[in-house]
Amino acid sequence: MASERMADGEATGPPDSPPAPQPAAESEDQLPPLPPPRPLDAIDRDILQMLQADGRASIRSVAERVHVSRANAYARINRLIEDGVIRGFGARVNHERAGQGTAAYITLKIVQDSWRTVRAQLRDLPGAAHIALVSGDFDVLLLVHSPDNQALRELVLTRLQAIPEVLSTRTLLVFEETELDPGP
Repeated sequence: MASERMADGEATGPPDSPPAPQPAAESEDQLPPLPPPRPLDAIDRDILQMLQADGRASIRSVAERVHVSRANAYARINRLIEDGVIRGFGARVNHERAGQGTAAYITLKIVQDSWRTVRAQLRDLPGAAHIALVSGDFDVLLLVHSPDNQALRELVLTRLQAIPEVLSTRTLLVFEETELDPGP
């Protein structure tokens, strides 16, 4: 339905699918400021849970499941996107089947006050899946997926240790991982 398309008149997918979030800026530092967080009610939380389990759920199925009108469901999803609660819709990837069968957590000690510089360089690493600034014995926790141990070795010894702000690294090879699915 035309009423279930973005306000600018462009289709964002099938007419009954959730609206697409706007493309992200190049870096988190360049994102426009978000409005202050609003409290989520039970319906918002149910919608989030549904979309986490199936990002392709139609507006109709979301509305039926949470017992609101399609217009209400659409407005709530739009608000969750505009408020930055929903950052995007994506696919859950089986990394092994996608040729990225080796995974590792890499801890990094970095030069004090170099987080933004290091983060920008880590984003460009092939296979980087998660980057976190943490407290404790190290400063950064990095999750990477690579085709094999040789590619992982190359990433750590050539790419990571070449970053001037990286003082040391420790690599923890992942033997098995389980992705936690959102609740029912």
